[in-house]
This record gives sequence, structure tokens and C-alpha cells, in this order.
Amino acid sequence: MSQNTRHPRVKFKPGAHKRFRTGHPWVYSNEVDMEPATKALPPGSVVTITDAGGQVLGTAHFNSRTLIAARLLGAPDIAIDKAFIVAKLQSALRLRERLYDRPYYRLVHAEADGLPGLIVDRFADVCVIQPNSAGMDALSEDIAAALADVVGARTVVLRGDNSSRTLEGLDEEVRVLTGALDGPVPVEENGVTFFADLVSGQKTGWFFDQRDNHAFMASLAKGAAVLDLFTHTGGFALPAARAGATSVLGVDRSAPALELAAKGVAANNVACTFERAEVFPFLEAAIIRKALWDVVIADPPPFVKSKKDQKAGLQGYRKLARLAAQVTAPGGILFMASCSHNAPVDEFTAAVARGVDEAGRSGRIIRSAGAAPDHPVHPMLPESAYLKAVVLQLD
Repeated sequence: MSQNTRHPRVKFKPGAHKRFRTGHPWVYSNEVDMEPATKALPPGSVVTITDAGGQVLGTAHFNSRTLIAARLLGAPDIAIDKAFIVAKLQSALRLRERLYDRPYYRLVHAEADGLPGLIVDRFADVCVIQPNSAGMDALSEDIAAALADVVGARTVVLRGDNSSRTLEGLDEEVRVLTGALDGPVPVEENGVTFFADLVSGQKTGWFFDQRDNHAFMASLAKGAAVLDLFTHTGGFALPAARAGATSVLGVDRSAPALELAAKGVAANNVACTFERAEVFPFLEAAIIRKALWDVVIADPPPFVKSKKDQKAGLQGYRKLARLAAQVTAPGGILFMASCSHNAPVDEFTAAVARGVDEAGRSGRIIRSAGAAPDHPVHPMLPESAYLKAVVLQLD
């Protein structure tokens, strides 16, 4: 039965709606009846999704130019406006306030929080938004206003420098949407203070996803010599030092990130050493001089940025594990992470295992982990569980 709707209608091809009806929040372009009027819709349009017979199924953002053509927003024929965003933010906030007692966390994790294509990280009264779809980009001003209402955001920064925006036909941009920003902001996590550059730092400036892994590795650091590779702003290094490590060395190629790490050392009154270097040559030199650490942490940037990079990226993780294992002391701990959602967890773990074996080491996995719970996963989008980490004790 056909129904009138407030939004333009986008229709499934016959029979193509079944997966969507079972709760999957995406519609792929090859599932859509691309009539001329449908193709002509501006990227990011709010539409009503219907089956081939005209039965309405939901409200979505639509972009005919992308593989993910439609992203479900909610029930049929709802208004997508500031009030809609406020309601979603309030729901997301209730969960985070159950999880954490300090206002530093990922507030919105896209589909899992009912705002597909949107990331929001909260740093007390400063928020960073990543609108990674054309539909969410068009709502940026409403999102900033809603954040002011819901969490009292004084400043909202738009980080529009994610590669996924290019696929959506969006320009790259970084700007302060509301308020003002005067340099890096403090981040409180597990009792440790860090500093984040929200404008020029990686992604949103901080990695809330590693919160639980930061704490776990710190719990193993007392009395240990710790090496933190790809330390960025000291995410693993500072908690390890605070937990009583005998020495901590953080390595990263970014001078600005290391400056923020050093600022964190002063704020926490701990002892860490930082070295600006490329990690692979650093490890090769450390192996030659037979340097060893009790705890070795490797949290690299994504090696697998797309499916075509998967083979080379997995080889990169394997090489990193081989080198890192060679500088891990007997009985020591090796932590390896991947934030590449195109590196499946089983293949990543296998690459790490092969690298450890090639280093002539054996051991056991003592922990496998993902992102912290402020990064929820949509039940029908398991591929959105991008972060994976494995911790091994080596013989």
C-alpha cells in the first residue's frame, strides 16, 4: 500500500529490502531503484525509504553517489532537525554518564547511537564533531546548537579531514564552529591528565577507544621498563609511569604530539623519556644493540586503510610484531593494536602470531580486546568494531 510522506521517496528494487527489514541500517546503491528523480536528489537528502511496492520502511540520509546510498535515521516520516539531534544526544549522554564520572568520552559513535555518519568526542565543555556523511555535514550547525543545549558545549570544533568525506563528495575542512579554542585542551582518563590538540592532532585529537587498554597495560607496568611505540601524546606512556614503571620510553615521529606528551609528564609529575623517531628504524637499531624492555606497546596508525591495502597492511603488522618481539625481554609483555576496520580480528591476530614466531619467540595470549564501551557497536554492523588489541606474554 502506498503512503504519502513528507520526504522524497527512495525505493528498493524488488526483493532487495529484506536485509534492511531485519535491522541492518545501510542501503547499498545496487539495492536502490535509481530512477532519474532519485539520482537527482542532492547528496545528504533526507528521504523516506520504501520497498518496491511503496510500503514505507524508514527515514534515512541519502547519497546516490556512494556505495552506502542510504543510512537509516529512524522511523518513517520523522522530522530530522535540531529536536531530533537533541533527543539522540540525550540518549547517548545517559549511557556515557552511567559509564564514566568525568565528562571526557566519545559521546556519539555513529550508527550505534542513532546518528549515522557522526562522531562526537567530548572534552568537558569542548566537543569535536566529525560529520562523515553528506547528511550529517548538512546538519553541522544544528549539531553544534544541540551540543550546547545537552552538554553545555562552550566550543564545538568541526574535524572534516577524514578520508571518508571524500567518498561523500565533501571538501576537507577543519574549523571552530562555535566559541573559541585557545590551544590544546586537557583530557582526564583513569586519573591521568593528558593534553589533546583538537585542531591539528590525529583524528579528533585523542583516542578514547584505548581507555581500557591504557589501564590494563598500566596495571602490568609496576617495576618494569616500558617501551611505548607510536606513543602519540603519551596515551600508554603516562599511565605506565604513574603506575610505577622503572623507566618509560615513548617513541613517535610527530614533534607536536611529543610536545603534548611532555606537557602531560609535567602535569602528572612522572618520569618519562620521549624520542622522535620512525618506529621501524628505531626497532631495527634497538635489536642491533640488543636493547630489551619488560613491556613493549605498539599502537600504530592504520596500516589497512581500504580493502585493497589488506595484504600489505597485514604484512606490516606481522613485521611490527617480529621487530617488537625481538626487543621484549624473556617473560615480558607485548601489546599489539590495530585500528584498521579492514583488518579482520582473526587475520590481525594471525599476523601478530606469525611475526612473533618469526622472531624466534613463543608465548601466550593473555588478553584480546576492542574499544572502550563509549564506542558501542551496532548489532547489525559488526564491521564497525574496528579496534582490536592482543596482549601476549613471551617466553
